[in-house]
Amino acid sequence: MSCILHPANPSLAVPFNRWPVAGTSPLFLQLLRGEVVSIAAGLRHALAATASGIVFQWGTGLASSGRRLCPGQTLPLFLTAKEPSRVPGLENSKAICVVAGSDHSASLADSGELYVWGSNKHGQLASQAAFLPVPQKIEAHCFQNEKVTAVWSGWTHLVAQTETGKVFTWGRADYGQLGRKLESEEGWRPEKQGSPLPCSRPWESTPSSLHCLTGATEISCGSEHNLAVIGGACYSWGWNEHGMCGDGSEANVQAPKPVQALQSSPGLLVGCGAGHSLALCQLPALPSPDASEDAKSQEATDKATGRKDNQDHLPKANLTGAEMGDL
Repeated sequence: MSCILHPANPSLAVPFNRWPVAGTSPLFLQLLRGEVVSIAAGLRHALAATASGIVFQWGTGLASSGRRLCPGQTLPLFLTAKEPSRVPGLENSKAICVVAGSDHSASLADSGELYVWGSNKHGQLASQAAFLPVPQKIEAHCFQNEKVTAVWSGWTHLVAQTETGKVFTWGRADYGQLGRKLESEEGWRPEKQGSPLPCSRPWESTPSSLHCLTGATEISCGSEHNLAVIGGACYSWGWNEHGMCGDGSEANVQAPKPVQALQSSPGLLVGCGAGHSLALCQLPALPSPDASEDAKSQEATDKATGRKDNQDHLPKANLTGAEMGDL
């Protein structure tokens, strides 16, 4: 699913999609005429946040996960909405940003609180439940009691930055996408259906900070890999099957490391696709053609001046009359 935010008119346009017929042309979404400040597209669902801080969701992807992970549980209507439906449970917060994974959603409030819902198959919601049908706040102590100022999402993992520049990662880790070793073995599988708590999980995934990413000015998440800019250097880590970490190999990168090919070009912006990466860099300054010509002209002048000076310093012959006559 693709989302388009029109720069002149902050109404949301999405591909015309009258389910189950998929559309191919963008259509202004009449139900979101208010100013939209953030949008996100998951695998089979989409999100939008308005200037008033209200979050809308549509698409049936999360409902499919909910039925699969928590059979028999009644799901809220917004999870099955085919048109934008207000997400409940966020009435006391004002959303400023929304992100989406393959089967999960997250909303960042202006208070610095982070809310998550959807599938927790890989621990990406930092909860013990296999599926969260409504938003649940990740407690502040998970972020060392700091406010969250930015959040990014891959398919099955999340990255957040706090007010002091610390960067936290959590969720799926088997490709190195968290950039760190897990503190303990996490076997993210739901309890048996006969369990009294059908959505309980044996362990909890907790956001953990990556000290090497503190102060990052740019971060981007692909499906299972990431890029960041720290002090002008571009770092990459995670899934690398298609070479998207830029280290010249196809081996997964377990911890953030600088992209060597970009060392002489400070990074400005980075972006990740599912299996490729982009970086906008500042190239080293090159001399202009005029400057090059001036340099050549100056070099020729210096050489000529040098020859003249050398001639001035040559010893003069002391010729007698007879010697002059022989010339």
